[in-house]
Amino acid sequence: MYPCSNNDRLQRRMAAALLAGFAIAPVAMAAEETFPARPVHVYVPFAAGNTLDNALRQVAEEFRKSTGQPMIIDNKPGGAGIVAAQAAARAPADGYSLLLVNTSMLSVNPHTFKEKLPYDAERSYRQITGFVGSTLVLAANKTVPSNNLQEFAQWARSQKAPVNYASFTVGNSSHFAGVILNEKLGLNLIHVPFNGTPSAVQNLIGGQVNTAFLPLIAVKQQVDSGRLKVLGVSSPRRSELLPNVPTFAEQGVPEMNIYIWSGFAAPASTPDSVVNRLNDEINKILGSPELRARWRDMDFEPMPMSPKEFTEFVREESQRWRKVVEVSGFKIED
Repeated sequence: MYPCSNNDRLQRRMAAALLAGFAIAPVAMAAEETFPARPVHVYVPFAAGNTLDNALRQVAEEFRKSTGQPMIIDNKPGGAGIVAAQAAARAPADGYSLLLVNTSMLSVNPHTFKEKLPYDAERSYRQITGFVGSTLVLAANKTVPSNNLQEFAQWARSQKAPVNYASFTVGNSSHFAGVILNEKLGLNLIHVPFNGTPSAVQNLIGGQVNTAFLPLIAVKQQVDSGRLKVLGVSSPRRSELLPNVPTFAEQGVPEMNIYIWSGFAAPASTPDSVVNRLNDEINKILGSPELRARWRDMDFEPMPMSPKEFTEFVREESQRWRKVVEVSGFKIED
């Protein structure tokens, strides 16, 4: 047998490497093409059981049907969304760890916490798409002798005792909606924050507070029963759930067009291909006529967007709330 030359050995090594490359390449391509290949976790900034959590779980079920992989909801309440936000920011940027973002986390917190915020609202995440938006309403106790915004403003100005409004927590859109209304109508409504929507509703019904800025769905049952009234809705058009209640814009305060919104984001370095795949899958689900019909009764409007559109939307919302926070003078204390 003749000994192999150096050239023969080199050619054999090149051939082996080429064959190995052909063997590996399909695996790598398949891994990318089959994303997701394992469960996708979504960090959620609130406890399980509320209406938004239920809607998200419906999306998760449709995601499983479409991709063959579960979408696992990981509820991490606390700290104005900071607990969930930090968990997502520290997760691997591979598309398997997502964050359910909302108005407070990305558009309000940066201006109330400022340098104390342990994540960067723009740089820590890549926006994927919107989820749902819902309406904020100015609800009033039935003893308030007003049926619209103008009547309420006149009544509030005439009172010797302070007129107040509740929010479902301090430092978010339900809090700062009152700041906008005070500025635009020249009122001096006193803010009374509560720890969650149920306690705010309970105190509104009991008369401990005069009014409250709350999600429409939170007060709909009490409005139908006559225990509460709604003086205005924050949506750009009248709600199908309360078609006789005018919008704030109709009543001369377009600055009160406020959506309580949520969306999906991923850690900052998540690849374009993964972000686009997630965008396609989630937007397909959000376009489901069945889900849209089901969510209509919950006052949820799907908000499918491209990653670029959602990024711009979040940035615009942040600028809007920055100005409101500055007017309020509010900041998170140590």
